[in-house]
Amino acid sequence: MPDNSEPREAALSFEAGLEQLEAVVKELEGGDLPLDRALELFEQGMRLSQTCRKQLEEAETRVEILTRKGDRIQAEPFRPEKT
Repeated sequence: MPDNSEPREAALSFEAGLEQLEAVVKELEGGDLPLDRALELFEQGMRLSQTCRKQLEEAETRVEILTRKGDRIQAEPFRPEKT
């Protein structure tokens, strides 16, 4: 049976993906799962985590800082300091 979950997860909003990821973590933390189910949940959680991380990275590139230059407000790309 082919794994069709990745395209479905990629179409999720960030909030929906995070909600599903929290549900997966809660179920895994509950314990008493058969090994097959635990592995399935782990794989789903990893895909959801990757999807959410990608969405956050895309949002970060879209964030702009508005700065006042004289009497005008100008948008500049956000460049976080590397630590």
